[in-house]
Amino acid sequence: QVQLVESGGGLVQPGGSLTLSCVASGIRFTIYRMGWYRQAPGKQRELVASSTTDGTTNYAASVKGRFTISRDNAKNTVYLQMNSLKPEDTAIYYCNAAPSNPRYWGQGTQVTVSS
Repeated sequence: QVQLVESGGGLVQPGGSLTLSCVASGIRFTIYRMGWYRQAPGKQRELVASSTTDGTTNYAASVKGRFTISRDNAKNTVYLQMNSLKPEDTAIYYCNAAPSNPRYWGQGTQVTVSS
């Protein structure tokens, strides 16, 4: 049974930082390009960052320079370090393979950026 469990979200002021974690089980984590996605209210889910198995990364233009994706293949875990957060980063954040697999969506973790 595949499980991706996200954690680390919360309420943060503009300019603040958060680190999200996603632990995967039930998949061969080391063969997957992994991604962090987000969905804001009334908007479609979007890919914000991805990491190949060897650590090559890609970012959406809206987060480039502020967010950093990393992975620990030994722990089946992918991270998203988010700095200089803006109100427009408010969303539910999910991890999944990239491209996403509809069977892998978890509950996500809420990130709210507000003063």
